[in-house]
Amino acid sequence: MKIVVMCGLGLGTSEILKVNAERALERLSIDADVMATDVAGVQSAARDAQVILTSSELVGAIGRTNADVIVIDNFFDVDEVAAKLETALG
Repeated sequence: MKIVVMCGLGLGTSEILKVNAERALERLSIDADVMATDVAGVQSAARDAQVILTSSELVGAIGRTNADVIVIDNFFDVDEVAAKLETALG
């Protein structure tokens, strides 16, 4: 499984969300590759992704995708990330 985390520039916040997504997946015992990207690279990165994690402000920048798009309100909240991933992934 591939999960893409996206922020505006692909620098700090996407890396924070990437680490917290990996922690959440570990809690859920789900094996996945997590990749950080920015708005410019999301189409390429998300081509084979099952899930995209991002902020509400950036959802419109994703474009067409077959991935589930999950809006994360607080990139620092591992509990939120875990709960939303668990809901999306069953």
